[in-house]
Amino acid sequence: MSVQLLRGVVQHYEWGDQQAIPNFLHTEADARPWAELWFGTHRSGPSLVKTPSGSQPLSIYAGELSFLVKIIAAAKPLSLQTHPTDEQAASGYQQENEIGISLDSPLRIYRDSSAKPELLIALTPFEAICGFRPIDETLELCTRFGWTELASHLREDGLAECVRWALTTGPHQLPTQLPAWAGRLATMYPGNGGVLVALLMHHVKLAPGQALFLGAGNAHAYLGGTGLEVMSASDNVVRAAFTRKNVNVDEFLAVAAIAPIDSPVIAPSETTTGVWQYPVSTPRFGAQRIEVIGTHQIKATHHAEIVICTSGDAGALTHGQACILREGETLSLTGEATLFRTWGTH
Repeated sequence: MSVQLLRGVVQHYEWGDQQAIPNFLHTEADARPWAELWFGTHRSGPSLVKTPSGSQPLSIYAGELSFLVKIIAAAKPLSLQTHPTDEQAASGYQQENEIGISLDSPLRIYRDSSAKPELLIALTPFEAICGFRPIDETLELCTRFGWTELASHLREDGLAECVRWALTTGPHQLPTQLPAWAGRLATMYPGNGGVLVALLMHHVKLAPGQALFLGAGNAHAYLGGTGLEVMSASDNVVRAAFTRKNVNVDEFLAVAAIAPIDSPVIAPSETTTGVWQYPVSTPRFGAQRIEVIGTHQIKATHHAEIVICTSGDAGALTHGQACILREGETLSLTGEATLFRTWGTH
């Protein structure tokens, strides 16, 4: 079969890197921030399938997809945010419809009725804050760095009330002794309680190939780097800080899972030679990393699969290209390359 290449949609958000995605696409940078490159059928950025006579919408070729794949390139921190459960999304979507907030309004939080679990796989060194650190570990850091006010609230009120205090009062006198990553946030957002919340969270540095799984309620903010995201095709984001977009602290506090978790970093396991499976605690999507050395064949076992080449040349796909496979179709690869195979429920 001929390879059905995809044309993705670029999103020029202000936090985007100016070089990473143009380099990925082998096109010239234009001084704008290139934040995300979308592959899927989401209404905010529907992909096209390239054909000999031009192109056609991916939704016509493969139907509406339940998943969305992005290349993300962050030069600046993204918002402190979380995503709802299905039940929270359905309720919020209905309420915002009833009060007449249009789907395109910047005040809109719930743009659909679905949860938005996400998998972020680092393509370069990638920095983020993700989930809340065990309280005793944070108290040790408070002692080491002299974060006395934060320690007092955490010790006396508990984690959830400490987060509430940080986000609903202020401006704050932020600590002066901060790790470099938190110091950058404090410089960008002076007095912002989101910086105090960030100090309660896991700070992670992903090596290429490592990943984060972000389930419903997980609080997180990407700080910098280039990665590949796989997610449900939803656009429900509840923001609390670090952005000019709509912030709704009350909704964030209602949706976020404010409880300690272990390290959020996940690593793939090699299922067959050169094929690495990422563990995700959702049936809504999946992802593999495929290291091609010589020959390799992919046979689609799901309704639709998106395959992206992130480095090298595998013949049918080269660096910066993506294609769509429908169930039963095969993709024969030859060369040396890294590819990611992704899929959803439909």
